[in-house]
Amino acid sequence: MRLGNLDDRLVLIADDEHAVDVATASGGTFGPDPMDAFADWRTFTAWASTLDLTDAAGTGRCSVDLARLGPPVPRPAQIFAIGVNYREHADEAGYPPDSMPVTFTKFPSSLTGPQATVTLPEGHVDWEVELVVVIGTGGHRIARDDAWSHVAGLTIGQDLSERVAQLEGSKPQFSLAKSHPGFSPTGPWLATPDEVPDAMDLAIRCAVGTETMQDSRTSRMIYDVPELIARLSAVVTLLPGDLIFSGTPAGIGNRRTPPRFLQAGEVLTSTIEGLGAMVTRFA
Repeated sequence: MRLGNLDDRLVLIADDEHAVDVATASGGTFGPDPMDAFADWRTFTAWASTLDLTDAAGTGRCSVDLARLGPPVPRPAQIFAIGVNYREHADEAGYPPDSMPVTFTKFPSSLTGPQATVTLPEGHVDWEVELVVVIGTGGHRIARDDAWSHVAGLTIGQDLSERVAQLEGSKPQFSLAKSHPGFSPTGPWLATPDEVPDAMDLAIRCAVGTETMQDSRTSRMIYDVPELIARLSAVVTLLPGDLIFSGTPAGIGNRRTPPRFLQAGEVLTSTIEGLGAMVTRFA
């Protein structure tokens, strides 16, 4: 199952050109707000599994325009972000082999959709393609072995980062430097784990124009998705609809020689195997 946010309405993606409007198809059982799916995730998925998305005359069927898709989860209560969670990224950033992944937050006002144009602030803006995990069923102290049962799905994310503010001074500002408007593109949709061939071994890439900048696999994470959920929930209560940006592989701009940052007019393409692609433009 793939969930989308089409013109701020919750839809189920049938194919690349069609979707089903959830509020219409359910006769109002579920509302049009994309966040409504997380009010009772298990009930929602049980209902959605009964739909025939191939029915061309089905109730609520509509056309999909990728440019009209917003972030699949537009108003999460919490956004967690993990730094230094790929070994090769830790190496390029100069972190020792035994470094613990860094946990910080991105503010929800930075969320945008998969075809966004982002206005660059002053400074040096860098790219970080990431697998984003969406929580379906919340909890505290979730066991690693139970972690996947709490996951609603996966999507693509970019942890755009303004490096001057992030690294300025003796106390870096990770959360603020990564939360400018549009600095958290996600999409194009949320794919439930059964839609993905092997959720923990997916090709993950991003390119600026035609130049590939990052090219890795999610199997190279230091802490995989179940471990991240177990460790985060050991401290905080995870809530339905929460996002976890799970870390980025090597190839970021500020570790290149010379450093390379995003410029107005450039196009950033982010892809993850089985999840589609996002195209972010900069102004």
